[in-house]
Amino acid sequence: MTAALEMPRVQECVVAACAYNQSGDCHAFAITIGSMDHAHCHTFVESPVRGGVESMIAQVGACQRADCRHNEQLECHAASIRVGPDNDMADCMTYAGR
Repeated sequence: MTAALEMPRVQECVVAACAYNQSGDCHAFAITIGSMDHAHCHTFVESPVRGGVESMIAQVGACQRADCRHNEQLECHAASIRVGPDNDMADCMTYAGR
């Protein structure tokens, strides 16, 4: 078995309404990206209650967008990603079609 040592970091998240966002940083342990029609952040939670781990910056745990050039076997291989509004309030702005 291979241990995951490093996943792509969420470099920036400009979705201030997300419970995991604190000053432009995502503090979820890991996020999941993807829907059938666009690169939605499935970890997005609109809430006045703040969540996550304050000492951590989120990483991309899984990406369901197999059509993204950064995706290999449903894992993101970008150096880092940015999350912001696109089709929805919270989408992966690093998504790039093949």
